[in-house]
Amino acid sequence: MMFGMFLLWGVLIALAVWAVTRLFPRHGRSSDLDEQELGAEEILARRYARGEISREEYELMKRDIGQGEAI
Repeated sequence: MMFGMFLLWGVLIALAVWAVTRLFPRHGRSSDLDEQELGAEEILARRYARGEISREEYELMKRDIGQGEAI
């Protein structure tokens, strides 16, 4: 009887943990992984689109990336 109660509570707790992880996925981690899979030019374009860098910086970095791939 005691074992059955422990088993029931264990199943209920595991079900609650599973439900919470399904309802609230970790968005921060997935975006970090996505950025690691992107190429340098795509990351640069996204930074420019977000306004993190100016047009001059974008053009200079894009030129540097292009020269780096030719080597």
